[in-house]
Amino acid sequence: MSFTFPAIKPGARLADQVAASLEAEIRAGRLTQGEKLPTEQALAQQFGVSRTVVREAVSRLKSMGLVDARQGSGMYVARPDFEPLQFDPLTSASKEAVLQIVEVRRALEAEVAELAATRRSQADVRSIREALQAIDAAVQAGRDGVEEDVAFHRTIAQAAGNPFLIHTLDYLSQFLRGATRVTRANEARNAHFAADVLREHQALVAAIEAGDPAGARAAAAQHMKNAARRIDQADPAFWQQDGGRYARDLIAAEPRLSAPVLPPA
Repeated sequence: MSFTFPAIKPGARLADQVAASLEAEIRAGRLTQGEKLPTEQALAQQFGVSRTVVREAVSRLKSMGLVDARQGSGMYVARPDFEPLQFDPLTSASKEAVLQIVEVRRALEAEVAELAATRRSQADVRSIREALQAIDAAVQAGRDGVEEDVAFHRTIAQAAGNPFLIHTLDYLSQFLRGATRVTRANEARNAHFAADVLREHQALVAAIEAGDPAGARAAAAQHMKNAARRIDQADPAFWQQDGGRYARDLIAAEPRLSAPVLPPA
């Protein structure tokens, strides 16, 4: 490589700045496919940061498909076949963004529910019901139930039996998780909301268990419509406190090609 990077300025997260600088050079073609990156130590010296910061930044580029590791040789530039899904932080951390993401979930999870009702086994039904009970147990124990909700929706996705759809949802879950935390935090403030969510989950499970694809699709879609309505009805104080804080989580996760869980509701 014939040029060096200028030291970054204090302010935003250092790893973010290093990753952004390297990404810009790759996308502009100044770092070309197959070109070897400087060593971790060299990059740390050029950017004026620690090797830990460089390691985190390069790991992020690797997860985005922009660089590849070659055993015993180093990191090399790779040109991805697609642009990674990213959101503008200024527009993502807002009520409007949460509502838009709930719309995305409605489309995806309605399909998952329909497939699950068509393909579920009795073992799947038992797992889904156990996951639903775990949500209630978590709430009764004073927890927010988010992780249990994750498991619930993941179990439904597994019953759908389509690995490509599951992987798509897994990838998107890193962006949807913040919206989910907003919905659960809002619902926890209102006993009526919480009761509605439980009934909606029960209706979804009943349709899947009954082998009713149309009913399951309708139940999942209605659940998301109602989630949007509850967000829209949240009082202004909620957005000044928990709502705004959780909405910022919409852009907290870095893009990855896969994620471990399906977003909760």
